[in-house]
Amino acid sequence: MGARAREYYILFSFLTLLAISSAFQGKKQYKPCKSLVLYFHDIIYNGKNAANATSAIVAAPEGANLTILAGQFHFGNIAVFDDPITLDNNLHSKPVGRAQGLYVYDTKNTFTAWLGFSFVLNSTDHQGTINFLGADPILAKSRDISIVGGTGDFFMHRGVATIMTDAFEGEVYFRLRVHIKFYECW
Repeated sequence: MGARAREYYILFSFLTLLAISSAFQGKKQYKPCKSLVLYFHDIIYNGKNAANATSAIVAAPEGANLTILAGQFHFGNIAVFDDPITLDNNLHSKPVGRAQGLYVYDTKNTFTAWLGFSFVLNSTDHQGTINFLGADPILAKSRDISIVGGTGDFFMHRGVATIMTDAFEGEVYFRLRVHIKFYECW
């Protein structure tokens, strides 16, 4: 084998080895560029708690009232909210912002909702908004929803929020633990 052929053979062997090794690396694991955990507390208006309520049913199936969630997995209910956000799971802790948006109960055969909301943060640590969209299969222990953007400290950030129901008291109060992981930070 001549010198030129040997060079081509070595180059071909190297490229083949590189292709094979990259094919077996598996899924690439991404690391968040920024991460934080926050809690939001939702108190739905039930006709008796106007002073404390942070959310209200604004649409319901025909014939239903706006102070009681509909039967059959709350299908057809739409609620808007303006909930306090805290750094811990205590409703009475100092809020670091507000969760503002809506949830739509959109399935007839299980508890699930579609969420569209923003975290509006105004604390010494964080200023700006984080915008969330996605399905929430409520009965799952943890679920992921998309972070589609933000403003201020979170300008053009995107990522995933893992939410968990941290507390649930009947159909009046729930608390969500929201683990925010940004994978695109500007």
